[in-house]
Amino acid sequence: MLYLDKVSYTYSPGTAMAMPALHEVSLEIPDGQFIGIIGHTGSGKSTLIQHLNGLVKPTGGVIYYNGRDIWDEDFSRKELRTKVGLVFQYPEHQLFETTVVKDVEFGPRNMKLENLEVQLRTFEALKTVGISDELYDASPFDLSGGQKRRVAIAGVLAMKPEVLVLDEPTAGLDPAGRDEILEAIFRIKRERNITVILVSHSMEDVARFVDRIIVMEHGSVKYDGSPKEVFRNYKELEEIGLAAPDVTYLTAMLRERGVGLPDVATTVEEAADMIERYCKH
Repeated sequence: MLYLDKVSYTYSPGTAMAMPALHEVSLEIPDGQFIGIIGHTGSGKSTLIQHLNGLVKPTGGVIYYNGRDIWDEDFSRKELRTKVGLVFQYPEHQLFETTVVKDVEFGPRNMKLENLEVQLRTFEALKTVGISDELYDASPFDLSGGQKRRVAIAGVLAMKPEVLVLDEPTAGLDPAGRDEILEAIFRIKRERNITVILVSHSMEDVARFVDRIIVMEHGSVKYDGSPKEVFRNYKELEEIGLAAPDVTYLTAMLRERGVGLPDVATTVEEAADMIERYCKH
Protein backbone atom coordinates (compact mmCIF):
# COMPACT_ATOMS: atom_id res chain seq x y z
CA MET A 1 0.00 0.00 0.00
CA LEU A 2 1.11 3.55 -0.76
CA TYR A 3 0.34 6.40 1.58
CA LEU A 4 1.12 10.07 1.05
CA ASP A 5 1.10 12.25 4.15
CA LYS A 6 0.90 15.99 3.41
CA VAL A 7 3.29 15.73 0.47
CA SER A 8 4.44 19.04 -1.04
CA TYR A 9 6.87 19.76 -3.84
CA THR A 10 8.40 22.97 -5.17
CA TYR A 11 10.53 23.20 -8.28
CA SER A 12 13.77 25.22 -7.75
CA PRO A 13 13.04 25.98 -4.07
CA GLY A 14 14.80 28.97 -2.56
CA THR A 15 15.35 30.65 -5.91
CA ALA A 16 13.58 33.32 -7.92
CA MET A 17 12.34 30.51 -10.17
CA ALA A 18 10.62 28.63 -7.32
CA MET A 19 7.33 27.12 -8.48
CA PRO A 20 5.02 25.14 -6.17
CA ALA A 21 3.72 21.97 -7.83
CA LEU A 22 2.13 20.00 -4.96
CA HIS A 23 0.64 21.31 -1.73
CA GLU A 24 0.11 18.98 1.24
CA VAL A 25 -1.36 16.08 -0.73
CA SER A 26 -2.56 13.23 1.49
CA LEU A 27 -3.71 10.03 -0.21
CA GLU A 28 -4.16 6.40 0.72
CA ILE A 29 -3.72 3.99 -2.19
CA PRO A 30 -4.80 0.48 -1.13
CA ASP A 31 -3.61 -2.66 -2.85
CA GLY A 32 -5.61 -3.76 -5.88
CA GLN A 33 -7.38 -0.50 -6.72
CA PHE A 34 -7.71 0.93 -10.23
CA ILE A 35 -7.29 4.68 -9.84
CA GLY A 36 -7.64 7.44 -12.41
CA ILE A 37 -5.91 10.79 -11.94
CA ILE A 38 -7.27 13.72 -13.92
CA GLY A 39 -6.60 17.44 -14.00
CA HIS A 40 -5.79 20.20 -16.46
CA THR A 41 -2.22 20.87 -17.60
CA GLY A 42 -0.14 22.10 -14.68
CA SER A 43 -2.42 20.65 -12.02
CA GLY A 44 0.33 18.44 -10.59
CA LYS A 45 -0.63 15.03 -12.02
CA SER A 46 2.75 14.06 -13.45
CA THR A 47 4.67 15.51 -10.52
CA LEU A 48 2.49 13.49 -8.17
CA ILE A 49 3.08 10.14 -9.84
CA GLN A 50 6.84 10.72 -10.06
CA HIS A 51 6.85 10.80 -6.25
CA LEU A 52 5.33 7.32 -6.00
CA ASN A 53 8.50 5.41 -6.83
CA GLY A 54 11.05 7.90 -5.60
CA LEU A 55 11.98 9.57 -8.88
CA VAL A 56 11.28 12.89 -7.17
CA LYS A 57 11.87 13.67 -3.49
CA PRO A 58 9.17 15.73 -1.77
CA THR A 59 10.13 19.09 -0.32
CA GLY A 60 7.61 18.42 2.44
CA GLY A 61 5.66 15.49 3.84
CA VAL A 62 6.28 11.75 3.80
CA ILE A 63 5.59 8.91 1.33
CA TYR A 64 5.13 5.42 2.75
CA TYR A 65 5.25 2.12 0.90
CA ASN A 66 3.95 -0.82 2.93
CA GLY A 67 4.40 1.26 6.06
CA ARG A 68 7.97 2.45 5.44
CA ASP A 69 9.17 5.94 4.57
CA ILE A 70 10.64 5.54 1.09
CA TRP A 71 13.24 8.22 1.83
CA ASP A 72 14.64 6.54 4.95
CA GLU A 73 18.39 6.01 4.62
CA ASP A 74 18.09 2.23 4.74
CA PHE A 75 15.17 2.01 2.29
CA SER A 76 16.08 0.71 -1.20
CA ARG A 77 14.50 2.94 -3.81
CA LYS A 78 16.06 0.75 -6.50
CA GLU A 79 13.96 -2.14 -5.21
CA LEU A 80 10.96 0.18 -4.86
CA ARG A 81 11.11 0.89 -8.60
CA THR A 82 10.67 -2.81 -9.31
CA LYS A 83 7.56 -2.79 -7.10
CA VAL A 84 6.10 0.52 -8.31
CA GLY A 85 6.55 0.58 -12.08
CA LEU A 86 6.14 3.85 -13.97
CA VAL A 87 5.40 4.06 -17.69
CA PHE A 88 6.05 7.56 -19.02
CA GLN A 89 3.77 9.39 -21.45
CA TYR A 90 6.34 9.20 -24.22
CA PRO A 91 7.63 5.60 -24.57
CA GLU A 92 10.75 6.69 -26.44
CA HIS A 93 11.98 8.00 -23.08
CA GLN A 94 12.06 4.40 -21.81
CA LEU A 95 13.15 2.47 -24.91
CA PHE A 96 16.87 2.33 -25.59
CA GLU A 97 18.01 -1.22 -26.47
CA THR A 98 18.70 -2.58 -29.95
CA THR A 99 15.79 -5.05 -30.00
CA VAL A 100 12.36 -5.34 -28.42
CA VAL A 101 13.38 -8.44 -26.44
CA LYS A 102 16.53 -6.84 -25.04
CA ASP A 103 14.56 -3.78 -24.00
CA VAL A 104 12.01 -5.81 -22.06
CA GLU A 105 14.75 -8.00 -20.56
CA PHE A 106 16.61 -5.02 -19.14
CA GLY A 107 14.55 -4.65 -15.95
CA PRO A 108 14.59 -8.33 -14.92
CA ARG A 109 18.31 -8.60 -15.71
CA ASN A 110 18.96 -5.54 -13.57
CA MET A 111 17.17 -7.40 -10.75
CA LYS A 112 19.91 -10.07 -11.00
CA LEU A 113 17.42 -12.82 -11.86
CA GLU A 114 18.52 -16.10 -13.42
CA ASN A 115 18.58 -16.17 -17.21
CA LEU A 116 15.63 -18.57 -17.54
CA GLU A 117 13.49 -16.41 -15.25
CA VAL A 118 14.43 -13.31 -17.26
CA GLN A 119 13.36 -15.01 -20.48
CA LEU A 120 10.12 -16.32 -19.01
CA ARG A 121 9.18 -12.91 -17.66
CA THR A 122 10.11 -11.19 -20.92
CA PHE A 123 8.03 -13.43 -23.19
CA GLU A 124 5.12 -13.46 -20.74
CA ALA A 125 5.10 -9.65 -20.63
CA LEU A 126 5.30 -9.32 -24.42
CA LYS A 127 2.47 -11.80 -24.84
CA THR A 128 0.38 -10.00 -22.22
CA VAL A 129 0.57 -6.68 -24.09
CA GLY A 130 -0.02 -8.32 -27.48
CA ILE A 131 3.37 -7.92 -29.16
CA SER A 132 3.70 -10.62 -31.84
CA ASP A 133 6.86 -12.74 -31.97
CA GLU A 134 7.90 -11.43 -35.39
CA LEU A 135 8.63 -8.10 -33.69
CA TYR A 136 10.85 -9.53 -30.95
CA ASP A 137 14.09 -8.88 -32.85
CA ALA A 138 12.98 -5.55 -34.32
CA SER A 139 14.39 -2.24 -33.15
CA PRO A 140 11.89 -0.64 -30.73
CA PHE A 141 12.45 2.65 -32.55
CA ASP A 142 11.04 1.20 -35.76
CA LEU A 143 7.70 0.40 -34.13
CA SER A 144 4.46 2.35 -34.37
CA GLY A 145 3.39 4.61 -31.52
CA GLY A 146 0.99 2.02 -30.14
CA GLN A 147 3.58 -0.76 -30.36
CA LYS A 148 6.13 1.40 -28.53
CA ARG A 149 3.61 1.92 -25.74
CA ARG A 150 3.08 -1.82 -25.49
CA VAL A 151 6.80 -2.54 -25.31
CA ALA A 152 7.31 0.16 -22.66
CA ILE A 153 4.49 -1.36 -20.59
CA ALA A 154 5.94 -4.86 -21.11
CA GLY A 155 9.32 -3.67 -19.83
CA VAL A 156 7.69 -2.61 -16.57
CA LEU A 157 5.45 -5.68 -16.33
CA ALA A 158 8.45 -7.99 -16.68
CA MET A 159 9.60 -6.80 -13.26
CA LYS A 160 6.25 -7.99 -11.85
CA PRO A 161 5.37 -4.73 -10.07
CA GLU A 162 2.76 -4.53 -7.36
CA VAL A 163 1.76 -1.06 -8.59
CA LEU A 164 1.60 -0.04 -12.27
CA VAL A 165 1.58 3.72 -12.91
CA LEU A 166 0.79 4.95 -16.43
CA ASP A 167 1.08 8.57 -17.53
CA GLU A 168 -1.28 9.18 -20.48
CA PRO A 169 -0.67 5.73 -22.04
CA THR A 170 -3.03 6.41 -24.95
CA ALA A 171 -1.89 9.95 -25.86
CA GLY A 172 -1.64 10.40 -29.62
CA LEU A 173 -3.14 7.02 -30.49
CA ASP A 174 -6.11 6.49 -32.78
CA PRO A 175 -9.36 5.22 -31.20
CA ALA A 176 -8.62 1.57 -32.04
CA GLY A 177 -5.11 1.79 -30.61
CA ARG A 178 -6.39 3.54 -27.51
CA ASP A 179 -9.00 0.85 -26.87
CA GLU A 180 -6.44 -1.94 -27.36
CA ILE A 181 -4.02 -0.41 -24.84
CA LEU A 182 -6.72 0.21 -22.25
CA GLU A 183 -8.23 -3.25 -22.66
CA ALA A 184 -4.76 -4.75 -22.16
CA ILE A 185 -4.22 -2.69 -19.01
CA PHE A 186 -7.62 -3.70 -17.65
CA ARG A 187 -6.90 -7.36 -18.37
CA ILE A 188 -3.52 -7.12 -16.63
CA LYS A 189 -5.20 -5.51 -13.62
CA ARG A 190 -7.79 -8.28 -13.44
CA GLU A 191 -5.38 -11.18 -13.97
CA ARG A 192 -2.60 -10.00 -11.67
CA ASN A 193 -4.75 -8.11 -9.14
CA ILE A 194 -2.20 -5.31 -9.02
CA THR A 195 -2.79 -1.66 -8.25
CA VAL A 196 -3.10 0.47 -11.40
CA ILE A 197 -2.82 4.26 -11.42
CA LEU A 198 -3.83 5.81 -14.73
CA VAL A 199 -3.24 9.47 -15.61
CA SER A 200 -5.57 10.39 -18.46
CA HIS A 201 -7.25 13.34 -20.14
CA SER A 202 -10.08 11.15 -21.47
CA MET A 203 -13.06 11.26 -19.15
CA GLU A 204 -14.74 8.40 -21.03
CA ASP A 205 -11.71 6.16 -20.56
CA VAL A 206 -11.46 6.95 -16.87
CA ALA A 207 -15.17 6.42 -16.26
CA ARG A 208 -15.11 3.11 -18.12
CA PHE A 209 -12.24 1.44 -16.29
CA VAL A 210 -11.37 2.89 -12.88
CA ASP A 211 -12.77 2.32 -9.40
CA ARG A 212 -11.72 5.72 -8.07
CA ILE A 213 -10.91 9.13 -9.49
CA ILE A 214 -8.56 11.70 -8.01
CA VAL A 215 -8.97 15.21 -9.43
CA MET A 216 -5.95 17.50 -9.12
CA GLU A 217 -6.15 21.29 -9.18
CA HIS A 218 -3.25 23.67 -8.54
CA GLY A 219 -1.24 20.93 -6.83
CA SER A 220 -4.02 19.86 -4.44
CA VAL A 221 -6.69 17.17 -4.44
CA LYS A 222 -9.98 18.73 -5.52
CA TYR A 223 -12.12 15.57 -5.57
CA ASP A 224 -11.48 11.96 -4.58
CA GLY A 225 -14.18 9.35 -5.02
CA SER A 226 -15.90 6.89 -7.35
CA PRO A 227 -16.54 7.99 -10.95
CA LYS A 228 -20.17 8.57 -10.04
CA GLU A 229 -19.30 10.72 -7.03
CA VAL A 230 -16.78 12.79 -8.97
CA PHE A 231 -18.73 13.30 -12.21
CA ARG A 232 -21.86 14.40 -10.35
CA ASN A 233 -19.84 17.59 -9.94
CA TYR A 234 -19.68 18.16 -13.69
CA LYS A 235 -20.51 21.85 -13.37
CA GLU A 236 -17.71 22.39 -10.86
CA LEU A 237 -15.33 20.37 -13.03
CA GLU A 238 -16.06 22.69 -15.95
CA GLU A 239 -15.02 25.64 -13.81
CA ILE A 240 -11.51 24.16 -13.47
CA GLY A 241 -11.18 23.31 -17.15
CA LEU A 242 -12.37 19.70 -17.05
CA ALA A 243 -15.48 17.90 -18.22
CA ALA A 244 -17.52 14.81 -17.49
CA PRO A 245 -18.18 12.02 -20.02
CA ASP A 246 -20.67 13.00 -22.73
CA VAL A 247 -23.18 10.49 -21.41
CA THR A 248 -23.15 12.22 -18.01
CA TYR A 249 -24.36 15.44 -19.65
CA LEU A 250 -27.01 13.52 -21.58
CA THR A 251 -28.46 11.84 -18.50
CA ALA A 252 -28.27 15.09 -16.50
CA MET A 253 -30.25 16.84 -19.25
CA LEU A 254 -32.87 14.08 -19.24
CA ARG A 255 -33.23 14.37 -15.47
CA GLU A 256 -33.64 18.16 -15.74
CA ARG A 257 -36.42 17.60 -18.28
CA GLY A 258 -38.33 15.34 -15.95
CA VAL A 259 -37.18 11.89 -17.06
CA GLY A 260 -37.06 9.88 -13.85
CA LEU A 261 -33.55 8.49 -14.03
CA PRO A 262 -32.15 7.62 -10.59
CA ASP A 263 -28.82 9.39 -11.16
CA VAL A 264 -26.44 10.62 -13.84
CA ALA A 265 -24.59 7.90 -15.74
CA THR A 266 -20.86 7.72 -16.38
CA THR A 267 -20.77 5.05 -19.12
CA VAL A 268 -22.93 4.33 -22.16
CA GLU A 269 -23.80 0.89 -20.78
CA GLU A 270 -24.98 2.37 -17.50
CA ALA A 271 -27.09 4.99 -19.28
CA ALA A 272 -28.68 2.37 -21.54
CA ASP A 273 -29.58 0.28 -18.50
CA MET A 274 -31.11 3.28 -16.69
CA ILE A 275 -33.16 4.33 -19.71
CA GLU A 276 -34.35 0.76 -20.36
CA ARG A 277 -35.52 0.43 -16.77
CA TYR A 278 -37.28 3.80 -16.95
CA CYS A 279 -39.10 2.84 -20.15
CA LYS A 280 -40.29 -0.44 -18.59
CA HIS A 281 -41.94 1.51 -15.81
